[in-house]
Amino acid sequence: MPLHQIMYISSAHSPVTATQCAAIARAAAERNSAEDVTGLLLFNSRRFLQVLEGPREAVQRIYERISNDGRHCAIVKLREGEVEAREFGHWAMAFDDPFRPSQSLKEKVAALLERAGASTRAHFIGTAEMHRD
Repeated sequence: MPLHQIMYISSAHSPVTATQCAAIARAAAERNSAEDVTGLLLFNSRRFLQVLEGPREAVQRIYERISNDGRHCAIVKLREGEVEAREFGHWAMAFDDPFRPSQSLKEKVAALLERAGASTRAHFIGTAEMHRD
């Protein structure tokens, strides 16, 4: 059975600490796991880039909840459609602490994208490389 996938990018409405980001990832992993949804969330100190994949109704419901979450602004859906297989076998997250920026975020993201398609890799690697102004 094909899986549904949505990729979006958004900006953080207000500053997000590394601790807050980790808490967001833990809560999302629990909720998403219960709905058989996997994916990747990248936070680079200013922007969230996420792919959600799983059953169509669950993915759309989670995306709608995120769209209405006040922590996000300027949310843009980059891609939506069916995929034959999961690009992410389990929930994963990468983030960059704005107070201690990582020089290896690109490498961390590349490792998480091992099975992802070329378009997904390009979006995530590009976001990981964005300058922190």
